[in-house]
Amino acid sequence: MEYGSLLLRTVLIYFVVFLIMRLMGKREIGKMSVFDLVISFMIAEIAVLVIEDTKRPVIEGIVPMAVLMIIQVLIAYIGLKNRKLRLLFDGKPSVIIADGKLNQKEMKKQRYNLDDLMLQLRENQVARVADVEFAILETSGKLSVIPKESQSPSSGQSQQGQQGQQNQQSGQQQSGQQQSQQGSSSGGEQKQGKHGKQDKQDKQDKNNEQQDSSSSDITFPSAYRFETLPVPLIMDGRVMDHNLEKLEKNRLWLKQQLRKRGLTEWNQVFFCTIDHKGELFVDENRRKK
Repeated sequence: MEYGSLLLRTVLIYFVVFLIMRLMGKREIGKMSVFDLVISFMIAEIAVLVIEDTKRPVIEGIVPMAVLMIIQVLIAYIGLKNRKLRLLFDGKPSVIIADGKLNQKEMKKQRYNLDDLMLQLRENQVARVADVEFAILETSGKLSVIPKESQSPSSGQSQQGQQGQQNQQSGQQQSGQQQSQQGSSSGGEQKQGKHGKQDKQDKQDKNNEQQDSSSSDITFPSAYRFETLPVPLIMDGRVMDHNLEKLEKNRLWLKQQLRKRGLTEWNQVFFCTIDHKGELFVDENRRKK
């Protein structure tokens, strides 16, 4: 008999909770704010108590759940017309990234760490913080990411058309210049002979500089696997030595990269990452020491 009453209570409470959640509306299901979570937890706790205690009348569980539903619906209805009340219960969204820069004060206020940020950026298919125009932490805990504007296909085609016209015009100008130069080349060859050696040396020097700069580009080991993207190198002023080892780099290399950006100490950097293209993102530490 007890098992039969327990079964009936379970089925009855299931339909009661289902009906209450439906009456609360889609807002309760789609947007779980702090207020919505409190209501949901309380309804779930009351339902469990009624099911477990077979000696307790079912009506003692249905009435509190109905009261909570009425409270939620009333506050939601009043919040439609009163923004202050809505902000009081739901809170305000927080801007975490603005123009590719981290808002460290807001992150500290919301106790929002860098690991959570990287996780939610990957969920939004964003690899680099620098590519984000705005990242807003909603009251539901979801991160809304607005990437920086990219060139549309139509604008790209128009730019290609403009470039084609410019190339045609430059080609015509070059052909005209070549014809004029051919007439005066016989007289200028003797003068250019003296400066030819110096020009060759200058070109060689430039080529050597370009080779040196290209050799200093960041390369990844062939066996390296991107477990996270981007790869964090510095987080909260602390160097991620294990990531440097995987990249076959050391602190000296990282120090040189930071010096190029005018940074000399680790604690001057709040967040530093490297993406699959080898580009570094550095966010300076703006906290008061």
